Amino acid sequence: MGERIGLTEDEWGIIGTLLPSERGRGCRPAQDNRLYFEGMMWIARTGSQWRHLPDEYGKWNSVFRRYRRWVTTGVFEAMLETLGEMVARDATADMIDSTVVRAHHCAVGIKKGLRKPRRLADREADSAQSSTPAAMPKADRSALS
Repeated sequence: MGERIGLTEDEWGIIGTLLPSERGRGCRPAQDNRLYFEGMMWIARTGSQWRHLPDEYGKWNSVFRRYRRWVTTGVFEAMLETLGEMVARDATADMIDSTVVRAHHCAVGIKKGLRKPRRLADREADSAQSSTPAAMPKADRSALS
């Protein structure tokens, strides 16, 4: 379905120690964190829906539930802080949020050759006279009251 997004042994040696050990639910033993973490990386890299996660990473719902469990317990925040301390990086520039990334006009569905917005003076000149009390003769206004 796509290229496998994996970690090298050196990368996993660092990241694997930062992830909590999982216990099995019920009578099943828990699967390896590495497989699930790589599935989460695949979702983050491709921007795909969880249901489209390739089977090589495990069941999409199991990966999603572990992801949600790690988010609610703060695993990723702790991992980010620990990795930031390991490389002595400025922690204020860790993430880029989609609210600060501007898309090209083609990406947002704007049609080619848009008209330029008309100036207010042009609109007033083109529009018909309104029948507001200020535009009506004074004698007619007193009859309305």
